[in-house]
Amino acid sequence: MPLACAALLVSCGNKGSATSADADQGLSAPQQQPDVAPPATSTGGFDGQQAYQYVADLVAIGPHSAGTDGIHRAQQYIVAKLQSFGCPVDQEDFNASTPIGTVAMKNIVVKVPGASPDILLFTTHYDTKRIPGFVGADDGGSSTGVMLEFARLVCQRKNAMTVWIAFFDGEEAFNFEWKDPDNTYGSRELAARMALSGDLPKIKAMLLADMVGERNLVIKRESYSTPWLTDLVWSTAARLGYQSTFVSDSSSVEDDHQSFLRRNVPSVDLIDLEVPYWHTTQDTLDKVSPRSLAIVGHVLVETLPALEQKFAH
Repeated sequence: MPLACAALLVSCGNKGSATSADADQGLSAPQQQPDVAPPATSTGGFDGQQAYQYVADLVAIGPHSAGTDGIHRAQQYIVAKLQSFGCPVDQEDFNASTPIGTVAMKNIVVKVPGASPDILLFTTHYDTKRIPGFVGADDGGSSTGVMLEFARLVCQRKNAMTVWIAFFDGEEAFNFEWKDPDNTYGSRELAARMALSGDLPKIKAMLLADMVGERNLVIKRESYSTPWLTDLVWSTAARLGYQSTFVSDSSSVEDDHQSFLRRNVPSVDLIDLEVPYWHTTQDTLDKVSPRSLAIVGHVLVETLPALEQKFAH
């Protein structure tokens, strides 16, 4: 996961540290929300329990950091699920120069045609941190589960705009510390490919989900993110009654969205990084709540038509 830098920096290593006060709050065990996902009929068709099952399946694979046998199994799982939904799937292989040498990686990209060629890009990363025994239930797993369930709905939907859903490889740094250029390999690769193909200017919005499964999920406005897009997502969440999850506080997180922000693509990061188990082997399935997955999925499901309406010709 990426790096978070709040107003008072404790450290700006991988995906992040907020203030010391924030860190203390994260360890104070607030009142836990119920773990049960609401019925899909109340969340725009998004099935939080099914999204949780996808996370459980990925965790069962075990550690799957870039370039390992584990990630090959994760890739097979993700591709098979997407194909079972009837999604058009591109497997985009590339080689990345890393601190351990050249590593073969794969972005998995769903490209759903719409009435307009303009693109809405929804993204996650699916690799896990290179730590022995680290399964990344929340960090990598939760957002991948959300995007798989989101893809199931989008691939059946008649879309006004073209929708891409990208599963990035190589988000995690190979070294423990998060230092450029040892991170965000997959998102940088896709952004570069889209620049070369001429697709980059077609992206009207890039939405990244990352670490969205925590039981007491609190997603702050990420301050590098594009303000108008953040406003649209947060207003959608408020309309759905999720103000206690999508809060008005802000924090700064370096993450995959910056690969697109650097190329002037409006982008937003949905992430709750302030958890005590981040980048530890305690990031296990018991940390993930189907309810939290359902909330984020519902917001994405409702954000899609809001964006289509914004860009309607």
